[in-house]
Amino acid sequence: MTEKRRKSPVSAKLVLIALAAGLIAGAVAVYVKNAVSGNGAGAIADAGQCQSAVETAEKLKPLAAGEVAAFVPAEKPRPMQNLSFRNIDGETTLESLKGKTVLMNLWATWCIPCREEMPALEALQAEMGSDNFEVVAVNIDTGSDEKPVRFMDDIGITNLAFYRDETMNTFNTLKKDGLVFGLPATMLIDENGCLLGSMNGPAEWASEDAKALVGAAVGG
Repeated sequence: MTEKRRKSPVSAKLVLIALAAGLIAGAVAVYVKNAVSGNGAGAIADAGQCQSAVETAEKLKPLAAGEVAAFVPAEKPRPMQNLSFRNIDGETTLESLKGKTVLMNLWATWCIPCREEMPALEALQAEMGSDNFEVVAVNIDTGSDEKPVRFMDDIGITNLAFYRDETMNTFNTLKKDGLVFGLPATMLIDENGCLLGSMNGPAEWASEDAKALVGAAVGG
């Protein structure tokens, strides 16, 4: 007799948290989609360069299910702003990652759901990371690198590159654009720097559901 696969308590909890966050995100998105200002408004004005992302985002809609049910595919894919953060070598930008599909995750050590989903992000990068795809987990703790570095070392993170934005400018910019409402928050961005969709709340990113979503994004 075939044994049914059981969902782990941690996984079930992450899904419930993410679904709640997704409902909030969807409701807020209705309000903000025509009210983005500042740099965000400029990004929407240039949305013509994201025509190729429209079909990809459409393919993602039926894949926003199961462990990634709270993922919200972009109705109108648009260029992401040229966000700045830093890696181990110094300042870098989202622009520098063009050419590969990016799963950009914002997290902090004080965020319990962030800590719980980090091993899944690590596993996703280990399995699917390539010249065509990268999990970009950007820590937004204020202060020194000590806490995030220690946390990543303690749980054995070896595949995720170290990215930081202690200024929180990335978080605040994406919040202003109506994409981020709390932590963790994740954006799926295509190889041309166009937003394919977003998710507020944690997910089991190493699950088959998540890998199917990412695979469709990478495959275009």
